[in-house]
Amino acid sequence: MSSWRVLMARPHPTLNVAAGRAQVKPAEVPVLRHAGQSVTVKLMLDRLDLEPAFFAPFVASPMRVEPGWIDYNGHLNTAYYNVLFDRAVDEVYELLGCGLAYVAASRHSFFTVEVHVRYLRELNAGDPVRVTLQLLGFDAKRLHYFEQLFHAEEAWLSATSENMALHVDMAARKTAPFPDAITTRLQRMKAAHANLPVPQGAGRRIAMKAGQ
Repeated sequence: MSSWRVLMARPHPTLNVAAGRAQVKPAEVPVLRHAGQSVTVKLMLDRLDLEPAFFAPFVASPMRVEPGWIDYNGHLNTAYYNVLFDRAVDEVYELLGCGLAYVAASRHSFFTVEVHVRYLRELNAGDPVRVTLQLLGFDAKRLHYFEQLFHAEEAWLSATSENMALHVDMAARKTAPFPDAITTRLQRMKAAHANLPVPQGAGRRIAMKAGQ
């Protein structure tokens, strides 16, 4: 993991902490800290003619564990890990051009059909977190991606989530092919992620060995 840290509460979704680069609206000026030095980064994201940059992996905006998400065991409840993962995916959909505006205009959206979450280390109220997303594959109607949830300051891994999502015609309630524009962006994202190693835990299934 890189030692870059973001000192801004809510940067733009395309922030790439791992690479020490960021894309933000001009009004939002993040400060990145690395090896004791601070660097202020300004980039223009209000220009609609710019194509999105696909970093490897995608790094979502920093988030924080809310007190209301803590269960009777005194740690983050399992359901809210999925809230954090889902918020990160929403940022990816915006980057791909299939976010809320796309859903409203085209009446197409994404349905998650399979998820495998691994809970690896507890999170507590107030903990800062960030999610990375790696696109493992896609076809005409499906997305296969892998998310990892990290403590945003200490960089240890808390949980992973492997997902399969379908592109759905909301009127017909059936799967539908991606439009060309989204396919093109998926191709660019997959190319950007092509050299990433397969994440540990990808493709894993739940099982108990005999005798254990």
